[in-house]
Amino acid sequence: MPEVAAEFWRFSLALYGKPGVAPACLVLQDQFGRDVNLALYCCWLGASGRGRLTREALDAADAAIAPWRHQVVENFRAARRAIKDAALAGSENLYAKAKAVELEAERTLQARLADRAPPSDPTLPARDRLDAAIANLTLYVGDAPARPIHAALKELI
Repeated sequence: MPEVAAEFWRFSLALYGKPGVAPACLVLQDQFGRDVNLALYCCWLGASGRGRLTREALDAADAAIAPWRHQVVENFRAARRAIKDAALAGSENLYAKAKAVELEAERTLQARLADRAPPSDPTLPARDRLDAAIANLTLYVGDAPARPIHAALKELI
């Protein structure tokens, strides 16, 4: 995996692991129909000094990953959730495997997004990177609740 994709993945794990971020991302996904990986991409672009997204660039990124998201990630997610909901005795191992496969599919999706990323500007001040990350996320999620993500970005940047 190219270094920029690995960097994006590490950032995503760090941000997602912050208190309140995982539940906020699931709300964005399940209640507002947003792709968590695209939301993380928006944050990473700004936080890493890669700048602000335009509506056109965001739409192009979304279009680039939509087939993989719909055909692969969402199907693995549905299978994992079905295994969990069935709650059959002895299905814990299968659930863990399904979760790992879904995560690997998401990592592949993120690598596609990372391929689209412009180079970073390491000289960009932290405040500008934070502003760009929040602006990118807001462009994608609109009025959907994202305060826990904003708070975590402030800690991370």
